[in-house]
Amino acid sequence: MTTFEPGEPPVRRNRLDSNTVARLDDVTTFAQLLDALELVRMDHPDARILCTLDDLGQCAYTSMHATLGLVEGEHEDHDDPAATHHAENVTVSRIAALLDSQAARVPWEALRDTRNASEDELSALVAANRCPDRVVDDVVLIQRVPVDRDDLAIAGIPNGYFADDWSTFDNHTVICRMATHGYRHIAIGASLLAFTRPAPPTPEQAAALVTDLTHLYGSPTAIGWHELAVQLPTHRHLVLGYAENFADALTTDTEGAAGQP
Repeated sequence: MTTFEPGEPPVRRNRLDSNTVARLDDVTTFAQLLDALELVRMDHPDARILCTLDDLGQCAYTSMHATLGLVEGEHEDHDDPAATHHAENVTVSRIAALLDSQAARVPWEALRDTRNASEDELSALVAANRCPDRVVDDVVLIQRVPVDRDDLAIAGIPNGYFADDWSTFDNHTVICRMATHGYRHIAIGASLLAFTRPAPPTPEQAAALVTDLTHLYGSPTAIGWHELAVQLPTHRHLVLGYAENFADALTTDTEGAAGQP
């Protein structure tokens, strides 16, 4: 793990921005990501910590455009790392304030069937939750996000750029809903969201979670939901797709993971 100080120049070398505080290379397991996040949290107790997940290059590209769509960028003096760092912190604060605004908040009910997943897509989702190692890119960037709530950490890597994806506001609503099930949002990629909870859910808690997931993905009678309900009490993580083509990332990754021990 390569670490950086917030605002440390050069601010964009191997980083999303001046709040990228760590870079992981040659990542092969989801557990590596979790261990690194815990170490970074200890070093930055005054902030929230969020990392990238699948397809780092595409995630960075769409996050940049999502950011521009949310707030007008502060003037940055790229020759002054301190000024750049201040401007990027202001951008995060503005996005967090937008997400926390009652007027802009997306109601949970508005997300019903918005992913409208097929049986094959649900199978890919189940497989990704069974073996999350390959949904992690081999390079992961970890962000220090200067906000005071876990649900607002997405302001550090806002995403949901394409019209048929969940927007950043939609993703925030999902993040808040998953928090009611005990899950903290820890990572976002080009297509996927990842969460963890302190301990695996009970079977009853897993059933309640699956009820909410069918609200998002539809197909309530699909066998995949039963499989996921049985699987969830065996681990602490949760992987969800937020992009229209989320199953492409899941299918590619889980096919590669099928032969993993």
